[in-house]
Amino acid sequence: MATHRRLAESGPDFYPTPAWGTRALMHYEKFEGAILEPCCGDGAMVKELLKDYSGRVVASDRYRRGYGYEKDAFSYSAPYSNVITNPPFALAEDLFHHFYPLAGRKLCLLLRSAFLEGQRRWAQIYSKTPPQRVLVFTRRLTMYKNGVREEDQAGGTTSYAWFVWDKQEPSTDTNIIW
Repeated sequence: MATHRRLAESGPDFYPTPAWGTRALMHYEKFEGAILEPCCGDGAMVKELLKDYSGRVVASDRYRRGYGYEKDAFSYSAPYSNVITNPPFALAEDLFHHFYPLAGRKLCLLLRSAFLEGQRRWAQIYSKTPPQRVLVFTRRLTMYKNGVREEDQAGGTTSYAWFVWDKQEPSTDTNIIW
């Protein structure tokens, strides 16, 4: 895990979330209280959140991309009602462990569906804190590196899902919603 973290921290892992991917989350989840987006990139997800959400949204990213505060996600120590992000995948487990205790209501991570797999993940995350919902996209998201569509990139080849930990609805069962 430490090797993956060093690789991710050595350079930007930037794949902006398509607008409809954020709208899908907002369709299924309702939020109360402030929202923190700690890996906001160019603000693509935050701009969609602000269209449907009247509460406070705080946006930051470790790298300056013209949106939000320049701040490392791991430097947050104050609680937020909700944390919503499309994290660098190499840091997803570390970010889960960092933000789960800080999220008072919901933690929503946009991850590869394969994040459901793995004995270590089961032991360190799911056996103790399973998500209440996994929102699986039936239409595949297309996310381009650095937000730039290149002609030789084939889109929509990876399966993604929103993983939702809802502390207001504790349960040991995970609902999968398509």
